[in-house]
Amino acid sequence: MEYSCVQLNDLLDEILIYIFKKLNNVTILYSLMGINKRLDRILHDSIFTSNLTLLNYLSYNSISSLSKPILDRYCFEILPKINNKINWLNLELSSMKRILSVNYPNLFGLGIYNIEKETALRLFTDQTCLIEIFKNQISSLVIGTKNKCGLTENVNTLIFTNILTILNNLKYLHFNPSLDTYQQISFNRSSPTIFSSTLLELHVKVMTIDDCLYLLDGCFSQLHSFYVHILSSLHFKLKLNKGKLSNLKTFSLSCDSKIFYYDDVIIPLLHRMSNLEQLNLYLDCSCEETFIDGNDLKTNILNHILQLKSFAFNIRSSIHYINQIDLPSNQYIQHTFKEFKYKKIISSVDYFPDSKIGECYICSYPFTMTRYERITNNFSGELFKSVCEVELFDERSFEHEFFLRIQKSFPFMKKLTLINNKPQNDKQCRELKNNNNNLLIIQYPHLTYLNLDQAHDDYLEQFLLDTKMCLPINVELRAMYKSLKKVTHNFKRNATRINCLKMNYKCTDDISRFPKHLKDYFRNVY
Repeated sequence: MEYSCVQLNDLLDEILIYIFKKLNNVTILYSLMGINKRLDRILHDSIFTSNLTLLNYLSYNSISSLSKPILDRYCFEILPKINNKINWLNLELSSMKRILSVNYPNLFGLGIYNIEKETALRLFTDQTCLIEIFKNQISSLVIGTKNKCGLTENVNTLIFTNILTILNNLKYLHFNPSLDTYQQISFNRSSPTIFSSTLLELHVKVMTIDDCLYLLDGCFSQLHSFYVHILSSLHFKLKLNKGKLSNLKTFSLSCDSKIFYYDDVIIPLLHRMSNLEQLNLYLDCSCEETFIDGNDLKTNILNHILQLKSFAFNIRSSIHYINQIDLPSNQYIQHTFKEFKYKKIISSVDYFPDSKIGECYICSYPFTMTRYERITNNFSGELFKSVCEVELFDERSFEHEFFLRIQKSFPFMKKLTLINNKPQNDKQCRELKNNNNNLLIIQYPHLTYLNLDQAHDDYLEQFLLDTKMCLPINVELRAMYKSLKKVTHNFKRNATRINCLKMNYKCTDDISRFPKHLKDYFRNVY
């Protein structure tokens, strides 16, 4: 058999471009720029040079600078050659000044990550030379700050205000894209003193719905896309402008907390957006009498926003029930979407007798959120590739087959929280029959975090027994010490040892001193 040695120069330009597009453009430029004129010509294409991310992502929400050799080569050799090709730079603080010392005549977008709030506050002032150079040039900005203890609550708001004041041509702003809950802005029930006649798209986290309403109260006359995430359920019922928001074409609203103002605030707000074309709603609502269903969405939203082309939603509504009869079933909820022209609709209805609460969950499919909460035994079982964080809750027991369904529906799940104080029924039956060997072993290959603090001991055993579950290495486990001690037979049980040796146990009890055999039983204990 004859062998041939094919080198890069032997390949057609089209093949090289196809290969390079599959690789990281920063690595490709560092490795191949300057080797020969042909490669330089290919690498000067805007596909590889228009958008550069000159930082390293180490882990979840963790960023560092490029290594010194790579950074030096970029600053001294690569960036001066392609400076007029660059439209967008993603940078971190420690290397930002060096990188921005090069002239970029066509730069319009800047992403700044991992910057401390005090530094960000200093950076966005009229006295900063760096911002002075770019303040008329930058039209798109993404800024991610990191939290620091001891700073006043309004620092984020000051940074936000300064950005909009100084960057004269800003059209796109994504303020603090991190999921960190400390990165919100708030105006503390006083109208903001900001105004922009250029801003077209805004992504921001705010403390309350009032902060959202403030931002829509004439601050941005040209705004056409608004993505807002609300952290608190508070609402102070302030009197604000209720005029039409006719420029708004896209509106996305999500909230971390259960809200009590769906009918009083959310619906009237949407009625002001008569020209809306895209709407995303991700809400958990407390209702007085009835669930939010297809009829509600049609009557209160679709019939008022006639230009709407896309409607994605993930809405959970809850009611208190005592002696009601004819409570809505899931079949009824599905029927209310019979003539719904949008995507496939998933729904589930649960009634929890212990708490006397009924919950209705409706969402459009395919699902785009990264979190899925309060999954019960009525879970529909579709595939959710985007979800990495899952919460399970029910007042009925979760059996082994249920966890198999979770495995199939959430193949990329990283975080799992389980809330259920009911013992497993099939476990008791199997113990009576002495039949545990025919169970399919469940695997969650991407799992990094498991919270069983509010779970019955049976679920701790479900996850620790190697005959039921095969866990990946380095999972963080949160569980009550007393329960863990019982399930593992005082940390001496062989059937749970294999999974425990893969896990880092985070004790949430007040234990002054761990026994030595506990530390030997787990990968780490803290």
